[in-house]
Amino acid sequence: MGDALGIIILILFGALFAMAEISIAASRKIKLKVMADEGNDQAEAVIRLQDHPGRFFAMIQIALNAIAILGGIIGEQTLTPYTSQLVALVYSGPLAGQISFVLSFLAITSLFILFADLLPKRIAMIMPEAVAARVVRLMNGITFALTPFVMFFNSITNLVLRIFNVPTVREDIVTTEDIVAMMEAGAQHGSLQQQEYQLLGNVFELEGRTLSTAMTTRDAIVYFDIKDDNAAISAKILEHPHNHFLVCDGHLDKLVGLVESKQLLRQLLKGESTQLTDSLIDKDLFYLPETLTLSEALNEFKSAAQPFAVVVNEYAMVVGIVTLKDLMSSFMGDLVTFQGEQQIVQRDNNSWLVDGATPIVDIMKLLDIPEFPNDNQYETVAGFLIYMLKRIPKRTDYINHAGYKFEAIDINGIRVEQLLVTRLSEPESDSTIDSSQVS
Repeated sequence: MGDALGIIILILFGALFAMAEISIAASRKIKLKVMADEGNDQAEAVIRLQDHPGRFFAMIQIALNAIAILGGIIGEQTLTPYTSQLVALVYSGPLAGQISFVLSFLAITSLFILFADLLPKRIAMIMPEAVAARVVRLMNGITFALTPFVMFFNSITNLVLRIFNVPTVREDIVTTEDIVAMMEAGAQHGSLQQQEYQLLGNVFELEGRTLSTAMTTRDAIVYFDIKDDNAAISAKILEHPHNHFLVCDGHLDKLVGLVESKQLLRQLLKGESTQLTDSLIDKDLFYLPETLTLSEALNEFKSAAQPFAVVVNEYAMVVGIVTLKDLMSSFMGDLVTFQGEQQIVQRDNNSWLVDGATPIVDIMKLLDIPEFPNDNQYETVAGFLIYMLKRIPKRTDYINHAGYKFEAIDINGIRVEQLLVTRLSEPESDSTIDSSQVS
């Protein structure tokens, strides 16, 4: 009876140490920090233990090996008499002793594998942070009690690791890939709503997208010439009711400043002739290089109290303008709909009308296309078509890529205004070009 109780006690201790080992190793530092911030002292103790785990794992191995050895000794002595009686019922030959021993060994091993190993480790893996917080203080106490043995084995382990140039301390560096993987897991589980998942994904995209993917391009900028008369100014305001307009001297690359439309409307309401006088023109323009990411542009807007920024290239030529609303639209994605013409319009389940200026990253997200060839060479879907054709597209020119057909359907001069994107019935792995259209 005493030996049976000893086996039960050893199994319980084995289960305790197995749970402690797995839970402390599997606990996520991010969740532990949240628990610690909420006042959980045990979670803070787990974090400290994870930062310097050597002594803890040395203690665990000492304890588990001691339990395994004692379990084998006590178990064989306890179960062999019973297995001998069972074997004697069916066999009494010269191998009866060996058979009884094998049965005792299998029985005690099965008990330890099931109740001291598999079950406790499964429980610890299911809720590692909760289990680790409950056992950490007890484990620290046992480690302290076994200090001489722990220090001996831990020192030898550290020496071997240093010989092979292996770090002795774990470094928890959370990368963007780790966060994205956690987001995807949360979205699949349902703990992260689809809108939250999309919003967080857009945050990471801000670092990978440049201003050219969000700005109003040069050819779409509506501006006043310093020499514009009353009729020209009034017509532009009526046709394009913007809050602010650039003022230029002849062309866009010779900027004078900007003017608020309400200042000009005030003149019109008074019955006065609208004039672009120096008193109305704000000459403090806000410039941003086109190489900035959307995240960097947002930071620049924080320090500059300006309604919009003029985007310039390395040759100081104006390539577009960008407003804070443009940046927020890129950030919010489909969660908020801003007024204005949509760049992508779905015709049916298998085709879309796409503006040529649509950023290629938006196409990748919409159609779930993992990559485009050499996508660092262009920013827009029109740029993709031009890059693949190696020339300015003509109407009906197309490219097949990733199971989709990208066809130019509206060309204005040398500008690709609109494309038709169609899902192919038989997806093609490589990008192909309409050879009949290539000159």
